[in-house]
Amino acid sequence: MRIVVGESAAAAARVVADLVERFIVSAPRPALGLATGETMEAVFAELVRRHREEGLSFARVRAYLLDEYLDLDRDDPCAYRNVVHRLLTAQVDMGPRAVHGPNAQAVDVSAECARYEQQVQQASIGLQLLGIGANGHIAFNEPGSPLDSATRVVELSEQTRADNIRFFGAGRSAPVRAITQGMAAIGAADRLVLVACGEHKADAVARALEGPVTEEVPASAIQLHPNVTVVLDEQAASGLVRRDRGVRSGGSATAR
Repeated sequence: MRIVVGESAAAAARVVADLVERFIVSAPRPALGLATGETMEAVFAELVRRHREEGLSFARVRAYLLDEYLDLDRDDPCAYRNVVHRLLTAQVDMGPRAVHGPNAQAVDVSAECARYEQQVQQASIGLQLLGIGANGHIAFNEPGSPLDSATRVVELSEQTRADNIRFFGAGRSAPVRAITQGMAAIGAADRLVLVACGEHKADAVARALEGPVTEEVPASAIQLHPNVTVVLDEQAASGLVRRDRGVRSGGSATAR
């Protein structure tokens, strides 16, 4: 596991963008796993900037979402497919059929989970972006999720819903259910890049990176993967005991 600590959230986003750029330029047919959430917004913004100002092309990229809320309308701006479209794919040269995710409006949701599981397996994700929840979840694999779990419907924890309510307008509540890739599908990606910024993520980061591998901290499963890069800002790294493990970066391409 390689840990890169940026001097700021913006520096961390640049390091992640370096990794994504290197991947999509070098891979013959890049299959990129996308996470969403506040941390990823800065990463997407930096990738869009590179497309507009430096000519970075996404034309060959196939993208696969980690998860999707259930019980939202197809056009709801908070649906993750729409978030990714607004922040990334609509602003780069990625084709309209290049982004894949679970269909939250499927009549048979169990069958849809099985379909998406197979699609992700066949895609052979080369680089998977990951965030981490304050309770240690990745994707929507909440504490207690089996480490060999498949794509499935999950009930979201109260903490996750409370953390996400800020993305919904006044008078709305956060959804209680979602479809999520399971831990097995996430772990099958060739490379994992976990990103965390902010002091509120420090405890979860420390437990995931330095604690035991346990279902109670799903993100700890990344310790079992042979090719992991963790990109943090100083605040998210503040709970780590072995601070010397982190490569300090001002935002240049230091992670390999």
